[in-house]
Amino acid sequence: MTFDSIIIGGGLAGLTCALTLAKAGQRTALVTAGQSTLHFHSGSIDLLGYDEQGRTVLHPLDAIPALGASHPYHKVADVGALAEEAAGLLASAGLPMDGTAARNHFRLTPMGVGKPTWLTLQGLVQSTEEQTLPWREVTFANIRGFLDIPTEFLVDNIRRMGTDVEVKHFTTPELEQARRSPSEMRATNVAKVLADETSLRRVVEAIDALGADGEVVLLPAVLGMADAQTESSLRQLVERPVRFVATMPPSVPGVRLQTRLRQTYQQLGGMYCASDTVTGGCFEAGRLRYVTTGNMPDERLYADHFVLATGSFQSRGLMSNYHGVFEPVFGLDVDAAGDRRAWTAEYVYDAQPYMRFGVRTDERLLTCRGGARIDNLYAAGSVLSGHDALKLADGSGVDMLTALQVAHNILEK
Repeated sequence: MTFDSIIIGGGLAGLTCALTLAKAGQRTALVTAGQSTLHFHSGSIDLLGYDEQGRTVLHPLDAIPALGASHPYHKVADVGALAEEAAGLLASAGLPMDGTAARNHFRLTPMGVGKPTWLTLQGLVQSTEEQTLPWREVTFANIRGFLDIPTEFLVDNIRRMGTDVEVKHFTTPELEQARRSPSEMRATNVAKVLADETSLRRVVEAIDALGADGEVVLLPAVLGMADAQTESSLRQLVERPVRFVATMPPSVPGVRLQTRLRQTYQQLGGMYCASDTVTGGCFEAGRLRYVTTGNMPDERLYADHFVLATGSFQSRGLMSNYHGVFEPVFGLDVDAAGDRRAWTAEYVYDAQPYMRFGVRTDERLLTCRGGARIDNLYAAGSVLSGHDALKLADGSGVDMLTALQVAHNILEK
């Protein structure tokens, strides 16, 4: 099979790149092992939340030029323009977001603290200020027996922000049935239980029956894995204003992000190879000619361009052993410390050096192998070296913007 471009990895970077190329009319294939780290995603896209000194960033576009020279953003031609393009891409996929690249806002985490971020799915609790919420009193209506919200931490930290919290619990016959098995009271399982109209109306009745005193009712974000319609319906039906609090993973907003991007890509005619992995490829004259996959070992997938978007250590886009850090698919060159003792910092809350390890690329995000550049194999997203997504809160922004830049580089050829 022959394609214009083949994308390896189905997370945020891979889907962003594949969707952009498919929109431009390219014949594309995306090969993905299955669930990505988007399932741990809480519904926000971070551009740059903290600077290199750990200080909260309010204006990311102003702070990005001061990042270290190795940061992937320095290989993006115009961060502001691509940020606008990324927001438009999400909206076109049925993922309406609040936020602007000019100024971060603060999305409430499951622990009850404000996290600086760029874009947040509409309906999730957010504020313009880090230490305050826009209400004096809220009602947190939790599902009885729900496991994915640390209620005590959430409530205590909201109160520290100066907002009084009334805690109430509700249930419905469908939720009580699910509660017979504690493993069912997880966010994604609850979302399936409450997916039909009858179950949703019973939730509305249960919430209205609480007699909430708060200016707004806060609910766990457990509605709508496929789209936001269920959330929108509930907000229209409940008597009081409703906002949603992101839960611990697996995350319903994160699953929704992956689902909507995948569906939009497939609607454009993109080939989506699920539950499959690239096992290797053939290199000739400084180019990658074709790849093979685990599910199609006898089939060669040819393309003019290839994009590696397999992620970092968590998704096994990078691996390590006693000899060093390596990229497991093609054996690409990586930026990593050779001495294992330099991989980690002793204090767990210090910046960990291994977080900056990744695939080495040139200014066009082209990879290299054995010191020689590969002219049609790009890398995008978390597999790239040069930044600490945990300390800088920039991971999803790097995913989207480098993926968009790679797509532009391919289309300009």
